[in-house]
Amino acid sequence: MEVILIRHTSVDVPPGTCYGQTDVPLRSTFPEEAKAVREGVANYLPFDEVYTSPLSRCIRLATYCGYPDARRDARLLEMNFGAWEMQRYDEIRDPHLAEWYADYLHQPATDGESFEEQLKRVSSFLDELRKKNYRRVAVFTHGGVIVCALIYAGLVRPEEAFSHVPPYGGTISISLSPLPE
Repeated sequence: MEVILIRHTSVDVPPGTCYGQTDVPLRSTFPEEAKAVREGVANYLPFDEVYTSPLSRCIRLATYCGYPDARRDARLLEMNFGAWEMQRYDEIRDPHLAEWYADYLHQPATDGESFEEQLKRVSSFLDELRKKNYRRVAVFTHGGVIVCALIYAGLVRPEEAFSHVPPYGGTISISLSPLPE
């Protein structure tokens, strides 16, 4: 099965802001960015199914690309940064931030989740997807989710995760074999 992973377009938050699962607005350049995404996604048609994160930045792009009824799945949410959401990274005074930077794979954000927990969540979605008889699906989601999918597919090592985050509006294709019954 081919899984087309599509990252939402650029968000309208100050640079350096931690926004994970906060439902933030998109930039005013959305129409131009979304048009380019839609043109790129057209190269992969048709899709057997289309999924999206339930956050508006993904739903809006899925809708623009012609999929207003894309199946919403909470496992496709970005990492939950808990108490750090909507704070600038350089202004977070939580002593756990240094621990998170030292071991983001296992250390959760305060009142949030770790990358390992996000990976388990995304893996659960992909395991379920592999049980279906799809040839090609589209997934409108977030950079962290796409990195988790790359790790799941064996294309990226967890230690390299943050160096493989696709750009806003980026599209990545992965192949997954069916799960044995």
